[in-house]
Amino acid sequence: MTGRSALVFASASLLALAMIDSAAASAAERPAVIAEDTLLASPDPGLQLFVRNKRPANLTDFSPERTVLFVHGATYPADSSFDLKLGGYSWMDYIAERGFDVYLVDLPGYGKSTRPPEMDQPADKNPPVVSTAMAVRNVAAVIDMILAKRRLPRLDLIGWSWGTTIMATYAANNPAKVERLVLYAPVWIAQTPAPFKDPLPAYRAVTKEAALARWLTGVPEDKKSALIPPGWFDQWADATWANDPVGARQEPPVLRAPNGVLQDFKDIWFSGKSTYDPAKITVPVMLIQGEWDADTPPDMARRLFALLTNAPFKRYVLVGEGTHTLMMERNRLQLFREVEEFLFERAPR
Repeated sequence: MTGRSALVFASASLLALAMIDSAAASAAERPAVIAEDTLLASPDPGLQLFVRNKRPANLTDFSPERTVLFVHGATYPADSSFDLKLGGYSWMDYIAERGFDVYLVDLPGYGKSTRPPEMDQPADKNPPVVSTAMAVRNVAAVIDMILAKRRLPRLDLIGWSWGTTIMATYAANNPAKVERLVLYAPVWIAQTPAPFKDPLPAYRAVTKEAALARWLTGVPEDKKSALIPPGWFDQWADATWANDPVGARQEPPVLRAPNGVLQDFKDIWFSGKSTYDPAKITVPVMLIQGEWDADTPPDMARRLFALLTNAPFKRYVLVGEGTHTLMMERNRLQLFREVEEFLFERAPR
């Protein structure tokens, strides 16, 4: 890449598709990776945050450039989003095997982290829980933990969907603690009316069938059958819904997800506002997504890209034949490789 900014359009090739399950070598040939799970006290009383770390077994020299934190989106937890072994390896494995010290966190109300007490009550008994402001506060606590543990001043951040607003808000307010910022399926100010109406309940319940229908929204009919490799959706859904034993006992099984994010979308992103000023992001930034992303359409990312006026350099990548959930589809290696290249490359002079 040359210059200060770039737009890149990536499309699938026969070679790329053939390498989907072979690009990361067999387990016996890949570097040994160790994993550690931790529960960290949340800055919000009574809650704990689930944090996972993966890194090469022989890694002893830690650096800002090779330390990464993942944050998930509005509905699904981090472990089954970033660390589910589809085809033998996860995105987290992929990055760790390339020498990175990698972390993920489940925000309150998600995955293996504590659920707010309101989620133990009927949804309509309380207002929406877990706002973006609360999420930023909890991510800040995890970042401080990582930086203290590794004795580092900064680290790389990767956010998916709602996670992009969390990571970008943090980066705008804490530039000295961020090395690079990756916004995967970035959220920005919407140009359509909000689909949510008040009053919103504390949380929502999502079925596997609804999740699949949402996943395939915007995909051409003749492309749907080949988008997700056989068995991957069921593997992901089983792992994701297992994170909510209360919802799993319902018929049909559901995944409960906090509605604070939907309230924020209605009051902020669908109301012409933002939780951060893109001009205050002063670190290298990458925006990346699939061309069939119906949740955060490409025009949204392009408008945000134009506003990142003070990033030392920036890149926007559009991956062909991918959706909002590109990281679990047949073209996921294009996502992995583009992000890897961005994190590894030197800043242009």
